[in-house]
Amino acid sequence: MLALSPRTVLLPIDFQEGFFSPRMPPLGGRAFEQQGLALIAAWRAKGWPIIHVRHDSAEPGSCFRPGDPGNALRPGFSPTEGEPLLTKSVNSAFLNTDLDLRLKRIGADGVVAFGISTDMCVSTTVRTGNNLGWRMIVAADACAAFEQKDLDGTVLPAAEIHRFHLATLRNEFATVASTAEILRAIQG
Repeated sequence: MLALSPRTVLLPIDFQEGFFSPRMPPLGGRAFEQQGLALIAAWRAKGWPIIHVRHDSAEPGSCFRPGDPGNALRPGFSPTEGEPLLTKSVNSAFLNTDLDLRLKRIGADGVVAFGISTDMCVSTTVRTGNNLGWRMIVAADACAAFEQKDLDGTVLPAAEIHRFHLATLRNEFATVASTAEILRAIQG
């Protein structure tokens, strides 16, 4: 059974407008956003810590550069008063940031991570967090991946990429749970 405490930090990762741009490949599903909003609402209702993550690209022409409309967080995913926003320029929210220090300062006992995309920034953040000794939990249905082509040019469906990456995370790096399981755990 999943156990969470008031020291479990919620980490919404990269819920940004640019991921919904026609310039991006198809993103698997939309229900993941509602699941993410449910987690944020539950954490806020409990007064538990949330650290929001936004990708601020340094790449010329990127829609994730500060000031570009694609850099903006999606409706409902912006921090409210007292909730910090951590910006990153690489896939992991732990690299070249003070996330590890922030978690230590608040006495965190675990991190519930979710966002875009399962196989990139979520996976890299979870793997790095685990390697640093953090208890990582992935909200599986609050993440999404993009369809991609394999080495032969075959299109791999977003749902399959999502499923495979959750499996590898669960096998070594994190507890993988549904939003419903996580919401039950914060009530118990």
